[in-house]
Amino acid sequence: MSVRTITIDGARPAWFGQRLREILVLIRRNLIHILREPMQLSDVTIQPILFTFLFIYVFGSGIPIPGGSYTGFALAGLLAMNLIMSSNGTAVGLSTDLNTGLIDRFRALPMWRPSILIARSVTDLLSALVCTTIVVLAGLAVGWRPGTGVLSVAAGLGIALLFTYAICWTFGCVGLIARNVEAAMSIGFIVLFPMAFVSNAMVPTQGMPAWLRAIADWNPVSSVTAACRQLFGNPNPSALIQDWPMQHPVAAALLWSAALLAICVPLAVFLFRRRTSD
Repeated sequence: MSVRTITIDGARPAWFGQRLREILVLIRRNLIHILREPMQLSDVTIQPILFTFLFIYVFGSGIPIPGGSYTGFALAGLLAMNLIMSSNGTAVGLSTDLNTGLIDRFRALPMWRPSILIARSVTDLLSALVCTTIVVLAGLAVGWRPGTGVLSVAAGLGIALLFTYAICWTFGCVGLIARNVEAAMSIGFIVLFPMAFVSNAMVPTQGMPAWLRAIADWNPVSSVTAACRQLFGNPNPSALIQDWPMQHPVAAALLWSAALLAICVPLAVFLFRRRTSD
């Protein structure tokens, strides 16, 4: 009895350690691939800088923000928009690996299949961390300043990254459904474009038509953006809206992230197994 217990307990760390090593090896492979083709990171390096300067200096003078400047208002929206737009890389990356035969080579190895999906999501989360850093630095360069302490700002950035991680799994499902890279890019753009812009990311929703404002206020991107503005201590006109997500943006952003992860992680595993089954 005691021998059996020792054997089982000893096997668990080995099982966990093996899968962890597989994930780390695949993450390293993804990072090396990015280093060899650094333009893959243009959507998390060049794009955030362009978006920041364009929106602040082109639209900033024409959009009045009650209780503050457009720069303070826009930073959280720019953060959310850049992170959301870059998440399509998960769909493109998985679709590329599936269509180039790389996944078939992985299947010939004695490895845990979900480790491929986990490694892709972690790699894209690291890319999102780079994007977040660049958005914050670009914001500071154009005059953005948080009105709260370091912990509150870190909490806001953490909420944005958590939601991005959940969205990466969502677009992982898109990459597994799409039959080729072009289809994955097209589907991602069709979903991401209205998701990013029909929100409070760059303009207050109070000026929208009633039907469109209702959609924007319940958009998860609006919840994440409003949560960041609240935690950053920046102007947040959405706080005047009585809809539940705008009155409780932090809770709404966390609930959206948890719901997407609860649905999309098992769905991605199922789709991956179905796509790679003989």
